[in-house]
Amino acid sequence: MRQVTATGSTVEEAVQSALAQLETTEDQVEIKIVDEGKKGLFGLFGSRPVVVEVTAKPGAVESAEQFLQNIVKNMGIEAEIDIVEKDGRNVMFNISGEKMGLLIGKRGQTLNALQYLTQLVANRHSSHYIRVILNPEDYRDRRKETLIRLAERLASKATQLGEPVSLEPMPNYERKIIHTVLAENEDVETISRGEEPNRYVVIQPK
Repeated sequence: MRQVTATGSTVEEAVQSALAQLETTEDQVEIKIVDEGKKGLFGLFGSRPVVVEVTAKPGAVESAEQFLQNIVKNMGIEAEIDIVEKDGRNVMFNISGEKMGLLIGKRGQTLNALQYLTQLVANRHSSHYIRVILNPEDYRDRRKETLIRLAERLASKATQLGEPVSLEPMPNYERKIIHTVLAENEDVETISRGEEPNRYVVIQPK
């Protein structure tokens, strides 16, 4: 948490001094007046400056990271979390440690639920939409390969049966993998149905 104490002849002057040190704006901080100061005799003798304590509010990524750390700790998991930011709108948290299977859950269900909640926290503190991806032990890369094989297998099944095949609910970026893999398949088409966080892909014969 970034925090500075600054002084000035007025509250405004003290606050502006603190903002300059933090290199931020007033809407991004919390201000506490420590001492309202005192005007001395003739403005000189016995005077005391105004003292303020200014604390920078946590940003979207910092808030999301803190939330994630608390959840992981409460699950009894010791883990190291590294942040990989991409263009300010996509953030990946690489997670390493023991008990990653517990964090991931069956078919990634626990991880997807935690990812959804972490994304909600991030966007609560952001002026623009941020997409959050949790990636314990490179799980997302392995999951992508699994989804590619699953998409191809279920597309073949839908074609053979001549009827739609529904997949389990998935986060948006996982559904995108399914759509992309089958985009050039001349035998099937894909659509998404349902509401977040239970939105899912349907593969249907053309």
